[in-house]
Amino acid sequence: MSGSTIIFYLLAALTLVSAVLAVTTRMIFRAAIYLLFSLIGIAGIYFWLQYEFIAAVQIVVYVGGIVVLIIFSIFLTQQAGDELPKQKMGRQLFSALAAFCGLALVLLQIAQHAFVETGGEVVAPTVANIGNQMLGVNDGGYALPFEVVSILLLAALVGCIVIALKSKPEQT
Repeated sequence: MSGSTIIFYLLAALTLVSAVLAVTTRMIFRAAIYLLFSLIGIAGIYFWLQYEFIAAVQIVVYVGGIVVLIIFSIFLTQQAGDELPKQKMGRQLFSALAAFCGLALVLLQIAQHAFVETGGEVVAPTVANIGNQMLGVNDGGYALPFEVVSILLLAALVGCIVIALKSKPEQT
């Protein structure tokens, strides 16, 4: 086994273990930190694949933006040390069923897809080429998905503000 393979398996293990811990822990601050490590693991895989620009975007947008907003909203609501309530068994079973169905759909789509080599020339993953491919008018571009991602970030920002402004119920 080569060093490159070992690095990939370490990054994949970091990503998967952190993702599982993020959704299974009952401590909300720990869940945010596990999400942080999972996203850093994904960025590490991008670096390993030599997609430095996408890795940098992953770190800036998701690690530096979304996770920081989530952590700020946790601190603003003063629930950093609180434990989330234990979910009912029916909800846990539905979540497991939904995850299994999602995995089955992904595997079904992969099995039905015919992977063929394209005859086109390989384009270097530089910032200029990525910008031209994403926003270029002549090549079809991906301006719509780019705008959808910006709406997703705006929704995350609004969601964090709503969570932060939600008042804690008074205890009697």
